[in-house]
Amino acid sequence: MENWADDLLIEYRKGKKQLNKLKNSLDQKDPAIKEDIKIINSMASDMDFVIEWLETGRQPGLRRGVDKRKIYQIKYLENMDLIPDISEQLEPRNKQLYLSESQKRILLNIFSSFSLRERQCYILYAAQGLSMAEIAEELGIKKRTVQQYIERARKKIKERIS
Repeated sequence: MENWADDLLIEYRKGKKQLNKLKNSLDQKDPAIKEDIKIINSMASDMDFVIEWLETGRQPGLRRGVDKRKIYQIKYLENMDLIPDISEQLEPRNKQLYLSESQKRILLNIFSSFSLRERQCYILYAAQGLSMAEIAEELGIKKRTVQQYIERARKKIKERIS
């Protein structure tokens, strides 16, 4: 079943063939044409890049799957109940605790920028109110390491907000 990406792939392949025909029809020895050949080669290289991207669905050159890991992390966070409903714990007069979809999206964006350890340490510290020593003991790491994770998380939050 063909879709728009398959159609685009066909167009790029045709365009690349036309560029190669044009390049082969030029006189390779003529110094005035050498700059044109460089431009054509650059265009063909860019087309190869796009063709590979369309064929594989992944950015060419990324070998470790970093591009895929981030999307899985975001999907995982979207499915998690990271922000629990605490409205029952509020006094009746303060029952107006609500996050809009855009606010939830911002929080999700912030949490997805954290590493797993940064997220663990920051949530344990900020949301659950544990001390850095308690977090260190629970996670089996040093207190200074917990402090560094929390500092990094705070820095990322500042970057995302500003």
